[in-house]
Amino acid sequence: MATFATPDQLLVIIDPVARSTDGESVRIAKDVLGAGAASTKVCLPESPEEFARMLQRRGSRRPVLIGDDRALVRTVALLHRRRELAGCVLSVVPVGPVLGVAHALGVPTGAVAAARAVLDGTERRLDVLVDDSDGVVLGALRIPPLPAESSAADPSGAGSSGAPSSGGGPHGRPWLHSLVRTLAHSRTARPSRLAAAPPSPGPARLRVEVDGETLVDLDQPVEAVSVTPGASGTAEVVVRPLSLGADAAPIEARGRTVTVSGADFRYRADASVAGPVRRRTWTVREGALGLMLPER
Repeated sequence: MATFATPDQLLVIIDPVARSTDGESVRIAKDVLGAGAASTKVCLPESPEEFARMLQRRGSRRPVLIGDDRALVRTVALLHRRRELAGCVLSVVPVGPVLGVAHALGVPTGAVAAARAVLDGTERRLDVLVDDSDGVVLGALRIPPLPAESSAADPSGAGSSGAPSSGGGPHGRPWLHSLVRTLAHSRTARPSRLAAAPPSPGPARLRVEVDGETLVDLDQPVEAVSVTPGASGTAEVVVRPLSLGADAAPIEARGRTVTVSGADFRYRADASVAGPVRRRTWTVREGALGLMLPER
């Protein structure tokens, strides 16, 4: 028998990295949610398996995640792999070291504002990208991966969904490793060696196809490719050719499927770096993610 989430009954799942990096924001969010909802059940998972069990057993409660981008992507990936994403409305209070994706999706900054959006916001359906290894991308993906202090590369080589890339890496790495990396980062002024993507090897020769039409081929070196879920079920694709003297104008297109192939390449998707792969196809899933956001 199907169960339906009740708006004032919440399952609050608190990611361990959020608890360790910003316990005060976690406490504030819990207080706001507890005061505004008829019923809240708070869960403190310590492993990916425990997290998955708690999410699966949510019953009629609406799931609320307190965590950063990596926790958000893991949650969406779990729901997608169980084919439960379309029927679930997710709420997020962004807490932790990596928050760019959540904020780009429209989730407010600050624990109070985000918790109020959980209680008083409206459901908005957002497009996502799903690749041919069942990985999910919520924000932009970039080839080659751009270094970013606010993002953390996954040394396992897993994509944003946690599904192994064709390069192969362990799946379900214990969260202890993530916690150790986060604590080490917070105790030093220098970014950890895992906090940035591998340096770009220079121009790449890639074939980029949008809805089966070749946008750029292997004979044209490119500096960068970006793919972002756009609007109305299409992705925005931008290819920057190698500049020869004067700056080369970017090549832009929109479509529902994007295929990149060529020599081994890595890409940054949300908060992770995946690859190397020789071919990958992303397809837009229109309105696949239901997210509670502030009323416009």
